[in-house]
Amino acid sequence: MRQWRAAESTHPIDRVRKNARVTPANSTERVRVPPRPVQGLFIVGTALAVWWPAFTIGAWGTLFFDQLLTVWVISTAACLIVLVQPRPAHHRIRRAIALGIPSIWLFLSFFTDPGDDELLVIVDLLAIFIAVTGLPLTLWVMLKLFWPEAMGRMPKRLTVAAVVIVGGIAIGSFALGANHRLFLTCEDFAISGNSEPPGCVKAGVE
Repeated sequence: MRQWRAAESTHPIDRVRKNARVTPANSTERVRVPPRPVQGLFIVGTALAVWWPAFTIGAWGTLFFDQLLTVWVISTAACLIVLVQPRPAHHRIRRAIALGIPSIWLFLSFFTDPGDDELLVIVDLLAIFIAVTGLPLTLWVMLKLFWPEAMGRMPKRLTVAAVVIVGGIAIGSFALGANHRLFLTCEDFAISGNSEPPGCVKAGVE
């Protein structure tokens, strides 16, 4: 009796299905997770957020009030959004506390006595911490809150790369600010709407 055999499909999708290897759920074989583009964009956004505060610390030796108040506005709005989200209380409280750090700095600033050196040091260090980490932390919380499937859990290698990249950008920006006289002039700062930092070089003057 003649046995009929179906013609083998030559469609590309059918070939992929035929050659695909099914990995059992309990298999110990490591499954490669595709990269998450949102995590890469987060790293780029974080580097963009930290360069200017680091540069101002290097050039002027201090932070501008508008930088700190911008972080305070964004983090406070994010904190209120987190508090009204229908999520477990322990998740909301932890994120709200992290986003409330700029408000703590602002509260302490009202009670800072110019003669209290210890409190001034604490407030200044807190201000630097807020300026450098405030916007990245707020961005991370909002992405985890509204787009958790896109962020997921950042792999260890990507986490280390993020710390190295952002840290390198911050250190490099600080170094550029501290050595601004090598490639910028007083007129460059003035035309951009900034005050002249200490030690800036006048155009045409060596």
